Amino acid sequence: MIITKKYTVGSLFAGIGGICLGFKQAEYDNTGFDLTWANEIDEHAAETYRTNFNHELIVGDIEKIIDPTILDREKEVLMENLQKEDDEKRKLSLKKLIEECEKEKPEYEKKNVEILNHKIDILMGGFPCQSFSLAGARRGFADHRGNLFLSVINLVNLLERIHGKPRVLFLENVSNLKSHDCGETYKVIKCELENAGYIIKETILNTMDFSDLPQNRARIYIVGFLNQEDADSFTMFDNTNNYFKAKTPLDRKEDIKKVLDLSLTKDNASEYYYTKAKYPGYFITEEEYLNIPKEKRKAERINLDEQITEEYQFYQVRRGMYVRKNMSNVCPTLTANMGTGGHNVPLIKVADGIRKLTPTETFKLQGFPIGDGYTLPGKFGARKYPNGSLYKQAGNAVSVPVIKLIAEEILKSLK
Repeated sequence: MIITKKYTVGSLFAGIGGICLGFKQAEYDNTGFDLTWANEIDEHAAETYRTNFNHELIVGDIEKIIDPTILDREKEVLMENLQKEDDEKRKLSLKKLIEECEKEKPEYEKKNVEILNHKIDILMGGFPCQSFSLAGARRGFADHRGNLFLSVINLVNLLERIHGKPRVLFLENVSNLKSHDCGETYKVIKCELENAGYIIKETILNTMDFSDLPQNRARIYIVGFLNQEDADSFTMFDNTNNYFKAKTPLDRKEDIKKVLDLSLTKDNASEYYYTKAKYPGYFITEEEYLNIPKEKRKAERINLDEQITEEYQFYQVRRGMYVRKNMSNVCPTLTANMGTGGHNVPLIKVADGIRKLTPTETFKLQGFPIGDGYTLPGKFGARKYPNGSLYKQAGNAVSVPVIKLIAEEILKSLK
């Protein structure tokens, strides 16, 4: 298909580009999207992004990009603290921080110009979710990361003065955002978006129900339209059953086969395998368990060889206390900390043992076309790119096919 019309897009909290990729892939009736710029603060994620996209990536703190005078206020506080400080070591540290503020100010002023330089039709982003996530402390707006949502509103207001507001907003977050603080958190977010002039529609979609990806990942998707006609034309969230993909256990097995790399073995990928030498507490025999004093025993004996018995299924050691198979026949929700080892890491049975997923497999579970247009970085600076960063990025990412599905429905609504 030849794309004859493209809507321009700016992407906040871009991460490794899952939302960007979904929009890039979306096409409808000779229309598509043109990625104009993206913003990301994490240097490792930015490197992965640069490896796969050619458009402008503005790396830095979005709050300071929108308002570089924040650095002036930070500098003032540091200088006040310096005047009160007697410890020479601490004084030196404060002086360095003041110098950093002075150095960063012109850099952020330049980034401010860059992000406001383009008129965009769509502003999108998966704003940080840790403060609302069931996997985190769920502190909401009490956590500074929760307030980063307001950067979306602030940028909309800045763009309005120069180019006009974006025609569409697209936001993604954990499904718990909808119920956090008995629904009060989302009420605040929706009210802010509506006060900015947008007609808001939202729904919760689970990756395993609306794509071919075998992952249990429920997320809230929020679409805001500046124009009533566009909003009326976007009916997907009112009819989500029309997009549901029914899957049998056999279907799931075939989808899982497409994700796993079964060429890996203990010989060529030993770092991913769980063995008694590395995890003695996860391979306890009944005899060993009975020899542990009762007051020191865990309630359940863990032995992965005995408890992880089915191929093409996903298991976890929950809180280090017991082994659980995911009963949905799919992978449990990938998390940002799954690369740190220990509990709740998705595990699979393969021909020669038990292993965790590789970074490549986790990216595939999010729908990134590894080997077919999307590449994982090999290095970060002069060093080998850390697997821990890749696991974190996959856990923080979005499911690309779900984004593409919604993006195409947005295209249908724009006239």
